[in-house]
Amino acid sequence: MDVHEDSPVGEGPVVYLLVGLTGAGKTTYAQQRLEPSGVVRLSVDETVARDHGRYGVDYPENEYFEREAPAVAEVRSRLVDLVGQGRDVVVDHGLWTRQSREEWRKLVEDAGGRPRLLYFPVDQEELLRRLAARNLRADANALAVTESALSDFVARFEPPHGEGEEIVVPGSF
Repeated sequence: MDVHEDSPVGEGPVVYLLVGLTGAGKTTYAQQRLEPSGVVRLSVDETVARDHGRYGVDYPENEYFEREAPAVAEVRSRLVDLVGQGRDVVVDHGLWTRQSREEWRKLVEDAGGRPRLLYFPVDQEELLRRLAARNLRADANALAVTESALSDFVARFEPPHGEGEEIVVPGSF
């Protein structure tokens, strides 16, 4: 699915809100499909890595959410600025709960943008396969995730349903 070519009707820049678990392909999609056409990618994980180093290496894993909060605030601020400049943006962040998706959608709309919710459904077995390979990398987008951590993520994830989400089929990009 090439969602960039089918923008929502209306005025203002498009903001792609990516929804999916760790390893679902959100960053890959944003880098391969959206950034090359001029969409600005904002990544919470990359902001955390820039400010604090590598998850589980430079700081303890249990401190991630404490370190994530200011990164989310920075990304939200940059998003508003970019939308105000008329730029299309992709928010490279999991948006695991309906409440968080509603908050980001409202932020986009209040800034004058047009949100598009892109959902990356991937089953747990495939996520484990992808994460095994990704866990060998050392970049900001390769937070090491164990099988037990993934099980916890799956338990906390609220798949979008009836939120105007568009499905990005695994393997379609």
